[in-house]
Amino acid sequence: MRIVIELKRDANSNIVLNNLYKHSQMEDTFSIIMLALVNGEPKVLNLKQILYHYIQHQRDVVTRRTKFELSKAEARAHILEGLKIALDNIDEVIKLIRSSKTGQEAKAGLIERFKLSDIQAQAILDMRLQRLTGLERDKIDAEYEELLKTINRLKEILANEGLLLQIIKDEMNEIKTKYSDERRTEIVHAEGEIDMRDLIDDEEIAITLTHFGYIKRLPSDTYRSQKRGGRGISAITTRDEDFVRQLVTTTTHSRLLFFTNRGRVFKLDAYEIPEGKRQAKGTAIVNLLQLGPGEKIATLIPIDGDDESKYLLFTTKKGIVKKTKKDEFKNINKSGLIAIGLRDDDELIGVKTTDGNQDVLLVTEKAMSIRFNENDIRHMGRTAMGVKGITLSKSDIVVSMNVCSEGTDVLVVSQYGFGKRTDIEEYRSQIRSGKGIKTYNITEKTGTIIGAEMVNEDDEIMIINSNGVLIRLKVNEISLFGRVTSGVKLIKTNEEVNVVSIAKINIDEE
Repeated sequence: MRIVIELKRDANSNIVLNNLYKHSQMEDTFSIIMLALVNGEPKVLNLKQILYHYIQHQRDVVTRRTKFELSKAEARAHILEGLKIALDNIDEVIKLIRSSKTGQEAKAGLIERFKLSDIQAQAILDMRLQRLTGLERDKIDAEYEELLKTINRLKEILANEGLLLQIIKDEMNEIKTKYSDERRTEIVHAEGEIDMRDLIDDEEIAITLTHFGYIKRLPSDTYRSQKRGGRGISAITTRDEDFVRQLVTTTTHSRLLFFTNRGRVFKLDAYEIPEGKRQAKGTAIVNLLQLGPGEKIATLIPIDGDDESKYLLFTTKKGIVKKTKKDEFKNINKSGLIAIGLRDDDELIGVKTTDGNQDVLLVTEKAMSIRFNENDIRHMGRTAMGVKGITLSKSDIVVSMNVCSEGTDVLVVSQYGFGKRTDIEEYRSQIRSGKGIKTYNITEKTGTIIGAEMVNEDDEIMIINSNGVLIRLKVNEISLFGRVTSGVKLIKTNEEVNVVSIAKINIDEE
C-alpha cells in the first residue's frame, strides 16, 4: 500500500508529519516504569541509577554468599581437625570409648582428654570404622588442606574490594556469554521525540489580557498599521466596564510567565492560550491559572528558548526594585511560586529580563523618572522584598519600568492620548533610590502618565483605550520632543474613554 498526502502551498510538512506520528500508529510508544525497592523504599530510577543499585545489590549478594561459604568451610575444618586428633591417637580413643558406659560419658571423656569441642567429640563418636584405613586418612588430610586454601581465599575476598568487584564482573560476563544474542533495541537521543510544540507552527502572535482577566491569542498581523490620530479598530468585545489592560507580542513556541499583583508567578506555554477571533472576549484567566481571591495578573513576559538573559528585574508601584536569577523560575508548579515578597500596601507592576548590567528607567504616574544601573541592585532570592528604586512623592506611584538598551528613545503616553519620544541621552544616570527628574509636562489636557516604553525608529506601538479600541502606530511617525514637553495627540479620547495600556511591537528588519 502506498499513501500520498498532498499539502497546500503554505502548509508546514514537518507539522503534518508530526501530527500523523501523534494521531496514527506510524509511530508507537510504550512506557517502562523503572520502579525498584531501594533500601526498602520504592523509587523510580533512571538507567544510570538502576545500574548503580544493581551493582550495589550484587556486592551485597556476593559478600553475604562469601561469608556463608567461609562459615561453612570453617565449620568443616573444625570437624576435620578433631578427626585428625582422633586418628593420631586412635588406640587411646578406642580404649576410652570402650571403657565408657554411655555415649555422653564417652563424649565428656574425649572433650576432657584431648581438649576437643562438643562438635568435634560428637563427630569422632559418629565416625565409621572405615575411616581408620590409610586411604581414608589421606583423604581427610587432603580435604583439610583444601579447606585451608578455600578459607584463605574467602577471607581475602572479604578484605579486598577489588577482588569482590572482579567476581561480580566475571559472573556478569558469564551470564552474558550464556544468554547473549543480537541486540534488538537501539538507544538514541530523543531528538525525534514528539513534543506538543512540534505539532504547533511557530508563528508570531499577539496576546491580550483584560482588566477582568480575559485572555486570548491572535496572529500579530490581525491589526494593520494606521496613521497616528486615528480612531483605531476594535480589538476585543468586553464585558461592561471591562477593558484591555495588557498586550504582548511573541511566538507560539515561547513560554509565558504570569506575575500577579500579589507577587506570585505562574507558567504557561503560549500555544496553551486559547485562540480567539479579533472581537471575541477571550477565556477567563482563572480557567488556566490557580489564582487566589482578588488576585490579578500584573504582567506577563514571554521567555524564548534562545534568550540569553540571566536575571528577572521586578518593580512595584511603591518604587521597590529586585533582581533575581532567572534559573530560580525554571520549575513552576500549577499552584504557582512566590516571585517577590510584598508589603501589604504594595503591588507588583512590572518584570523585565536582563543580563545583569543594564541601565533601568522607572517612570511614575506624576511624570517623574529615574535612570540607574542595575549593578546597584544585588541579586536576591525568589522570596526577598527588594530595595528602593525611586523615592516617590505623596500619592505618586510607578507606572512603568524599562531597560534602556531596548531602544534609543523613551516613548511616553498620557491618560488622554498624548505622547512623545525623547532621546534616552536626556536622562542622565543617577544613584538608585533618588527622587529622579521630570520626564513629561502634565496638563489638564494630557492627564497623568499611563505608560512608557523604550523604542527604536523601526518599532511599532499598540495603544489600547478603556473601550477596548486599539490603534497600531509606527514609532517613526511620533515626533521627537524634549524631556519636559507634552507631545502630540496619538489616539482620540473623550470624557468617558481614556488610554489604559500601551505595548511595543518589535518589527524584524526583513
